[in-house]
Amino acid sequence: MRNIAGSIARTLGAGLLFLCAASAASGSAPEAPETIVLRAARMFDATSERMRTDAVLVVRGGRIVGIGDSAPVPDGARIIDLGDATLLPGFIDAHSHLTLEPDENYYRKTLNELMRNPTEMAFYAAANARRTLEAGFTTVRHVGAREFIDVGLRNAISANLADGPRILAAGNAITATGGSCDRPPFPPQRVAPLTPAEGVCTGADQCREAVRSQIKWGADVIKVCASGGVLSYDPVDVPQFTRAELEAAIGEAHHWGRKVAAHSHGDTASRLAIEAGVDSIEHGSFLSEDTLKLMKSRGVFLVPTFMALDWVERNADSYPANIGEKARTAAASHTAMFRAALRLGVPIALGTDATVRPDGHGRNAMEFGLMVEAGMRPAAALLAGTRNAARLLGLEDEIGTLAAGKAADIVAVPGDPLTDIRVTERPLFVMQRGRVIRQDGKSLLR
Repeated sequence: MRNIAGSIARTLGAGLLFLCAASAASGSAPEAPETIVLRAARMFDATSERMRTDAVLVVRGGRIVGIGDSAPVPDGARIIDLGDATLLPGFIDAHSHLTLEPDENYYRKTLNELMRNPTEMAFYAAANARRTLEAGFTTVRHVGAREFIDVGLRNAISANLADGPRILAAGNAITATGGSCDRPPFPPQRVAPLTPAEGVCTGADQCREAVRSQIKWGADVIKVCASGGVLSYDPVDVPQFTRAELEAAIGEAHHWGRKVAAHSHGDTASRLAIEAGVDSIEHGSFLSEDTLKLMKSRGVFLVPTFMALDWVERNADSYPANIGEKARTAAASHTAMFRAALRLGVPIALGTDATVRPDGHGRNAMEFGLMVEAGMRPAAALLAGTRNAARLLGLEDEIGTLAAGKAADIVAVPGDPLTDIRVTERPLFVMQRGRVIRQDGKSLLR
């Protein structure tokens, strides 16, 4: 065996010497990465609410290497002058469901989700991811997907097999039996009930198992469904987990270094999740001021998802009667809750739940305008979709602000978003990790 091992080592060694000699003989050296310089009339770097006029960014090797008028520009750099535009960090959607295909027909949507196989759903997800990236959203937190399609999509994007935003994937949402993120009550003889590995759990031990299963198969973040939902078959504000179950799920996720997002409309359910250590409350329609104060004191983020609630309120009559009534009730409370959160200083991150709208994927920036309509300052809304969302995701060292050393995730919008927040819906330029995705308002993806 020693002779065989020695022979293999000698062969590999000779091969490496040959490759090194061939490289030296060719005299070739790795090409230096291209330097791109972006210039515009304004820049919102998201380090504060202030707009800057020294709008220059120097990008090389997928990173920002210089910022401002004093940044050195090397000879041969490619200059992109964006004119009367504003440079911003790449937008972040903290509540995404790329793997779900929007449809204005509730019954058709339910049938499609039941009948499509995972491979087919993956193609829809890839199309949604592309639209989202083209809209300037360079990062998303994906809060729940069946069959780990979000994990597969994340990996395909990372391997440059598909175009899309950076994804933090949750895998299956953790839900109580019959809860908001469980399947509808299909006859079990025809559709098999979900298992703890697929996120459904009862009791603390099963909830730990469900969390561990999501992590085993690649989850970056954990989603728990703490209360009922609007588009599900359960009461919208009822707590669905006991304190022990929430503490088990959230504690296990934190033990493994994963943050936890809690789908929760109801106040009692939200308080239970906050006391159990959750990192964010998604939707939060019925949160009381006492619960909002608790969120602020513990640094728990609110992700309000106006896009989804705006749609279901406007189209409540197109849903089954019980769902339409829940939509009206949740929407009626949601704006007042949000204004109280603003007044109390609760940390807020942008999240859209865009899949609820039939035109949602790729129109994620509507969320900026809806938050401003509800009383948020335009600059604060921009921070919610950049710096604050990066902090919630635990990626503030990599993205969320424009600064030297950060990933070159950059968006440019026409005019000044502080005077017209809706310009965020019309990006002129999108760059992700130094790669130009959109220029002159046109996608460069093929």
